[in-house]
Amino acid sequence: MSQVKVRFAPSPTGKIHVGNVRAALFNWLFAQKEGGIFMLRSDDTDQARSTKEYEDGIQRDLAWLGITHQEFARQSERFGEYDAAAAWLKNEGLLYACYETAEELDRKRKLQRARGLPPVYDRAALELSEEQKTAFEAEGRKPHWRLKLSQQPVEWQDLIRGEVKVDTSAVSDPVLIREDGQYLYTLPSCVDDVDFNISHVIRGEDHVTNTATQIELFGHLIRFNGAGTMPVFAHHSLLVGADGEGLSKRLGSLSIEGLREAGLEPQAITSLLARLGTADPVQPKGDIQELVEDFSFDKMGRAPARFDPQELEQLNAKILHELPYDRVAERLGAEGIDETLWLAVRGNIEKLQDVTSWRDMIRAEIDPVIEDKPFTDEAASLVPDQLHDESWSDLVAALKEKTGRKGKQLFMPLRLALTGLSHGPDMPVIFKLIGAEKARARFRGERA
Repeated sequence: MSQVKVRFAPSPTGKIHVGNVRAALFNWLFAQKEGGIFMLRSDDTDQARSTKEYEDGIQRDLAWLGITHQEFARQSERFGEYDAAAAWLKNEGLLYACYETAEELDRKRKLQRARGLPPVYDRAALELSEEQKTAFEAEGRKPHWRLKLSQQPVEWQDLIRGEVKVDTSAVSDPVLIREDGQYLYTLPSCVDDVDFNISHVIRGEDHVTNTATQIELFGHLIRFNGAGTMPVFAHHSLLVGADGEGLSKRLGSLSIEGLREAGLEPQAITSLLARLGTADPVQPKGDIQELVEDFSFDKMGRAPARFDPQELEQLNAKILHELPYDRVAERLGAEGIDETLWLAVRGNIEKLQDVTSWRDMIRAEIDPVIEDKPFTDEAASLVPDQLHDESWSDLVAALKEKTGRKGKQLFMPLRLALTGLSHGPDMPVIFKLIGAEKARARFRGERA
């Protein structure tokens, strides 16, 4: 096999979301595992809706996730290549002009449905004479251009779905160029895939029917170029919500930018998306590279993959509970959080920003919760001037001997007085971090 080269080709007309990124991640993981190239392509032929702001945002989101590209291309800089390919296809009789209006096409489809027929384009434009075309243009009509399909079965071996067969006689000849001259997705995409030697096209299963028509177009373009090879295809399942319903109405809140702003870690997102719809269990992976070795198309199922935001939140917490300080030091340094504090509290946070509340509990003033003042006053009298690693166990042992208390009756009043909370990090480290003076004051019920 020649070198593996894949592409992720978003349109910069909005923010990328978990559905987009799952496709990007699969492409990236495959390229990494095969020692290949991951190409990012900005499909910005829709000049009215595409913006540099969205393009920059997509690159920023991918980089934040750890999905890096080796090559980059922008379709708006390649119109000359598309024009040349389109001219050749027209000359070959493979791209033909159609003059029906949107309303006329809609009426045709309704009539076909009424007769129990599939709403497939009837190719009436192929029967137009030059005089009829001239007459339409004299009316001010502009043609749209359709690819003339073979109307034969197209077969390919899909890396996920296995053997796939689509009869193009049951598919409308796709429109490649609109009335206003704008190229639709298919022509630029296929021209680019051939020109950039894309070896594998990995995308959602909603493209399966498109793939049949594109395979025919690939064949024409390879002949036009005099070089090139047909890509290998892999169509993965789509994401649905935890309830099995589509995600389309919720994608705004599931944009990568939105998840980042909500405090989710990139490793949680990639750990979840890499495993959804596969035979492997979802596990927290602190580094995206850890996902590469286990990646395999053979593990991917055909059923829709259920995306549960709650599962993502839980995975996020597990990631944080294992992160070493050097992975968060730059983000926490400005908050005055050192390694000792991080290691003490990381097991009790769900998002990184939660660590500041524990910092404040230790260093700022709190209102202690006093359930048994004589008992906590006794604790205050036993706090030594200097706290060390064993100070907490020494204090507890002394109180147990003096009072005979044990279990929750012994521990809970002390925790409530020192932290104001009934749960939290292990007390030996927290006690030492609070310090002797604050500990005495809190045991006495004083704000400290």
